[in-house]
Amino acid sequence: MNMKRIFEVQPWNVVSHDFNRAEKRLQESMTSLGNGYMGMRGFFEENYSGDTLPGIYLGGVWFPDRTRVGWWKIGYPEYFGKVINAINFIKINIALNGEFIDLAKDEITGFELNLDMKNARLTRSFTVEKGTVKVVVTFERFLSVAQKELSVQRVRLKNLGSDDVDVKIISAIDADVKNEDANYGERFWEVLQTDQKEQSGSLVAITKANPFGTPRFTVGAEMHHRTALQAKVAAPAHDKEVVNGFSGKLVAGSEIDFEKRVIVVTSRDYHTQNNLVSAMNAISEKTDNLSYDELFDAHRAIWAERWEKSDVKIEGDVAAQQGIRFNLFQMFSTYYGEDARLNIGPKGFTGEKYGGATYWDTEAFVLPFYLGVAEPKISKNLLKYRYQQLDGAYHNAKKQGLKGALFPMVTFDGIESHNEWEITFEEIHRNGDIAFAIYNYTRYTGDKSYVLNEGSKVLTEISRFWADRVHFSKRKQKYMLHGVTGPDEYENNVDNNWYTNYMARWTLAYTLQVLEEVSQEQAAVLNVTEEEKQLWQDIVDRMYLPEDEELGIFVQHDGFLDKDIKPVSEIPADELPINQHWSWDKILRSAYIKQADVLQGIWNFIDEFTPEQKKRNFDFYEPLTVHESSLSASIHAILASDLHDENKAVEMYERTSRLDLDNYNNDTEDGLHITSMTGSWLAIVQGFAGMRVRDGKLHFAPFLPKKWDKYQFRLLFRGRLIEVGVDTNGVSLELLEGEPLTVGLYGKDVELVAQSSVFV
Repeated sequence: MNMKRIFEVQPWNVVSHDFNRAEKRLQESMTSLGNGYMGMRGFFEENYSGDTLPGIYLGGVWFPDRTRVGWWKIGYPEYFGKVINAINFIKINIALNGEFIDLAKDEITGFELNLDMKNARLTRSFTVEKGTVKVVVTFERFLSVAQKELSVQRVRLKNLGSDDVDVKIISAIDADVKNEDANYGERFWEVLQTDQKEQSGSLVAITKANPFGTPRFTVGAEMHHRTALQAKVAAPAHDKEVVNGFSGKLVAGSEIDFEKRVIVVTSRDYHTQNNLVSAMNAISEKTDNLSYDELFDAHRAIWAERWEKSDVKIEGDVAAQQGIRFNLFQMFSTYYGEDARLNIGPKGFTGEKYGGATYWDTEAFVLPFYLGVAEPKISKNLLKYRYQQLDGAYHNAKKQGLKGALFPMVTFDGIESHNEWEITFEEIHRNGDIAFAIYNYTRYTGDKSYVLNEGSKVLTEISRFWADRVHFSKRKQKYMLHGVTGPDEYENNVDNNWYTNYMARWTLAYTLQVLEEVSQEQAAVLNVTEEEKQLWQDIVDRMYLPEDEELGIFVQHDGFLDKDIKPVSEIPADELPINQHWSWDKILRSAYIKQADVLQGIWNFIDEFTPEQKKRNFDFYEPLTVHESSLSASIHAILASDLHDENKAVEMYERTSRLDLDNYNNDTEDGLHITSMTGSWLAIVQGFAGMRVRDGKLHFAPFLPKKWDKYQFRLLFRGRLIEVGVDTNGVSLELLEGEPLTVGLYGKDVELVAQSSVFV
């Protein structure tokens, strides 16, 4: 495996003392911050004339960029929805004796970049020398989780020289920004109003009009400053910027602080410009009355509560410890369930790739994580997100000439807005993944209120889609699905992808089961006819699932075994990753697998396959898998654990936990792989600890990786909080909160009573 480690290995911090300009974008991704409401890459506050990817993103604020397509295809999305680079409200430029700091040019010493994950704060410091000037510059910033609209920055200047230094600080809110990946290079913001005072200023902007009828978003930002420097009226550089200027003497041997607080509000919460401005002013006034320490303490206290519930502690392997905490930190920075209108994009708030939209990753990889670390309502909100977008799913299916609902591969509002054919039309397994999430929630929580109501509607409409999308092969007397793309996107437009066919069959069977349990009132709403039920059952009974009896494996899709089957180990190291070295044609013709496909299905239903089936399929497919999807390694870690292949399980854990920290796939510079960050937690909890839910009961079968001394995690389950510890002496289970509970441990029942522990 290739890896690039540019940060030091520490349990609670992501730290570098090396400012490598060639790795600037990678550093920016790794030091991203977020509070669920908004987020930003770790780009510099001051102007940087070298290569950089500045990015600030606001939850739910997006734009329909015109799709580029050479020739039109019926049903093709009209636009590619994407997150917008928001107005730059953290801009602070600093001049020393009239020369502005620019780290692309300035020689500096004592550089430190430090992401404090425990307290969710980013700090950067360096010493800059210009002639006789020698000043230590320290930047701090955090996005408050106590006041979601609040961004806080502090700059400290310390004069190490023997002469006084003239200091000038220019603080701005700048709407003249663009997306790097915009198809047509547009700027998306139109300024509606500005207000500039001596020590404060505000700007209100709206996304430009679009021809697709999607909403325009209005954003307001108001900045206030605290400093001993003298405020100087500064004229805006242009009509898209509000500027405040400050200046003064930095006496030799002294230091001075400069604070900037910005309140950011959007039309998602305030529907008129007047209401938005009033709210912005009111929140600004409230926060302006508090000190930096008060603001930070409120923020830090909430993060402490989060860590108390969900921290995973590892002893004996600092790299593994840093990996899991980095992933937990970035997940919680992206989403903590406060806003049911939001979901989780694959890059979160850390970059523009994948458009910042919602993918199937949420249902398949994120929901099982939140089930274990947060209250059920958070996972339920993720399910409701899809239910609320049923109209869009009807639209997507109709555009393909099909019945029922086709949930989108990529979306902000339920309408498919991806611009790749094989994704938009063929990767329909996402319907099965969304159905499975309903089942997964119900199985884990025991709460049937969703599945018997809103969930039954989602399942019914997905089943109607599957029943129309399949076709019946008279020759084989089987139902089939042709022209699909499975989770392995290195196989496009294939026939009978095993995973897709399996999930379609399972969804139909599960829907029929749920229909037996819904109330008469709900049954009337669903209006599933007996003819439909008979057809669905027939599809369940006669769905074609490709299998090779000689090899004893499920075949990924028709024709897969006719490829030139060679293990990944035969690919020259300088040709990896293949997605950055091979043509798309060569990739599609090869047998190499981007991510778990057949194994994804086996993971979903891990208890429904025999150990022999799991082993044969794992041993066949894993050597062919390049893991060039960030979603892949965790599944392999869990299955390897299940098969008692501890070495492979740990190898895959290390890959999923440090995928971004070590830049395994050489693609982290444009943003972190947020939705795959649940993989390290899943690998430990479902993999190493063997957590399963069977018939409403929790089971564990833990092992301890050889290079670890101990690991410990907490799990929420049906109103209980359980702590699991595994060390060289054995396994401890403790019920911290809730009613007594019987759990399975290595196949034997164990009784857990509050405030007492069991050790085996």
